[in-house]
Amino acid sequence: MIELEIPGFGRIRAENLVLDYNGTLAVDGRPVVGVKALLADLARRLTVHVLTADTFGRVEQEMAEVDCTLSILPPGRQDEAKLRYVKHLGAENTVAVGNGRNDAQMLEASRLGIAVILEEGASSAVLRAADVVCTDILSALSLLVHPLRLTATLRT
Repeated sequence: MIELEIPGFGRIRAENLVLDYNGTLAVDGRPVVGVKALLADLARRLTVHVLTADTFGRVEQEMAEVDCTLSILPPGRQDEAKLRYVKHLGAENTVAVGNGRNDAQMLEASRLGIAVILEEGASSAVLRAADVVCTDILSALSLLVHPLRLTATLRT
């Protein structure tokens, strides 16, 4: 669990980390170098979930060594599926990270929503829904490893 009180933003009591895969953790179906190590560190404090359409068909192979729950979503209304997933976990105790339009609802519903901008870009909808925007996934995950960085960004 990660707990943090941020003036003007409130208390974060995170138990779950929900992540999109392509465009968030991975580029062209391959995880960004360093992602697996950061997820291993975070998995000691949070339950890690990866949600994906598996566009490139490699997610099971690529994430086999990572301590996470992997869910491959069927085509159609993935935004709603991701939102339902977060609500089922308990949105108030969830940090969500994504980049695509189909991630916006889960970021908005989660206690903390982080948008990332990798090579494929980020949807304007996900940028509006996010509490924090990072220019790479390593920086986004590092916010959870070093949560006082969130205080610097989110306090009023």
